[in-house]
Amino acid sequence: MNKSMLLVPLIATLAACATTPVPLKGEFSPLKPSGSVDGSHSGERVRWGGEIIKVEPAESSTCFEVLSRELDSSARPNRRDTSEGRFIACRAGFYDPEVFTKGRELTVVGSVSGTQTGRVGQFDYTYPRVAADTVFLWPRRPLVIEQRNAWPHDPFWGPGFGPWWGGGYWGPPPVVIIKPNPSSGGGDKH
Repeated sequence: MNKSMLLVPLIATLAACATTPVPLKGEFSPLKPSGSVDGSHSGERVRWGGEIIKVEPAESSTCFEVLSRELDSSARPNRRDTSEGRFIACRAGFYDPEVFTKGRELTVVGSVSGTQTGRVGQFDYTYPRVAADTVFLWPRRPLVIEQRNAWPHDPFWGPGFGPWWGGGYWGPPPVVIIKPNPSSGGGDKH
């Protein structure tokens, strides 16, 4: 079979994984949360995302405090140790804090609606506020497990088996490294 015939479905599948979810598509202001704390950007349409810090359901709406992250090509927050500031996004309805938990990734679409003051530790902080039309909760990223060995290890010659000169493994046990997978798609939209 021709190798190029195998590449076509693979490329199509990978391209489908990198697309922006429909509720997050559109044209938005390039404004970042850190650049909108002066209150002069009210009404601008934005698509911001990041990690949930806190969720506060109220009587008729729910507000999310979010640690802003740069968005990737599919509008999902990047997993980096940088931040574009914090923002508060509010949307009508009840969003359960047990589902929208601290550390989950979230992307919102809406309009900047001024600022709100609060505290981060002992620091006074001015949050840009977003009246959200869309709140998109991304699925948890799957864990990637890598196994690394210091020396070659033969799985058929485990403890109690092996060569006549002593049995057992050929070296120390394998080292397992668990890390988040940076690329996954899909999500829960609200």
